[in-house]
Amino acid sequence: MQREGSRAKRRRVRYRLPSEEVHVEPIRGSCLCGGVAFELISPPSSVTHCHCSRCRKARGTANATNLVAGIDAVRFLRGEDLLTTFKVPDAKHFTHVFCRVCGSSMPRRDEGRGIAIVPMGSFDDDPGARPGRHIFVDSKAPWDEITDGLPCFPGPPPSI
Repeated sequence: MQREGSRAKRRRVRYRLPSEEVHVEPIRGSCLCGGVAFELISPPSSVTHCHCSRCRKARGTANATNLVAGIDAVRFLRGEDLLTTFKVPDAKHFTHVFCRVCGSSMPRRDEGRGIAIVPMGSFDDDPGARPGRHIFVDSKAPWDEITDGLPCFPGPPPSI
């Protein structure tokens, strides 16, 4: 596990955008025990605060803040075998992926929608992206007040 303040040599990742080629440093993330480590290797499409009861219970907080990117945007560096998945039987999309050693929420791939969902709290580096909306606000905790001025949706977002 890398200590704070140390600098590891990082690989540059090349992205091709419609009009240009961009070089971006991978964004590192890991679990609390350090057993699982990953990199975000593509730019995100959005960051969302989800207030649904499932996200609140899985994270133990007022909301889950998730970064969404293309399905191949996450590359596990170690510990993929330590990941455990819990899927609520009647849930269409909700699945919680976590480290079986320390319980930290970890990225997951949603094959059906072609996206990767990364809990923002799992990043070691600043991903640069910031939340852009709140979803499922009709399900938010009664003690939670949203005061940041971001767009709020009563249920799912109009698009991911």
